[in-house]
Amino acid sequence: MQVVGLLILHDFCRNHTDCTQQINAWIAEAQDAERKTPSDIKRRFVTASFLPDDRVIFNIKGNKYRLDTKIYYQRRAIIVKRVGTHEEYDRWRF
Repeated sequence: MQVVGLLILHDFCRNHTDCTQQINAWIAEAQDAERKTPSDIKRRFVTASFLPDDRVIFNIKGNKYRLDTKIYYQRRAIIVKRVGTHEEYDRWRF
């Protein structure tokens, strides 16, 4: 899948270096993935949260960070909306 918004992730890693390895692993896996349905994602990322309108929240580094995405299954694209600490996530509005 194509990942759009890599700059958001790279900028975040500059300020939160402890998650760089996990973010890079998520990027690599997302780019290589053939996810066609939410079930495909859930099988691999059991802690992912699914929201309306094909939004998926991924836990990064044992739930210390949250990654908000929108998935376009047919277009094979993942849009990175935002990434933040778990505390920041608690204040996000969807």
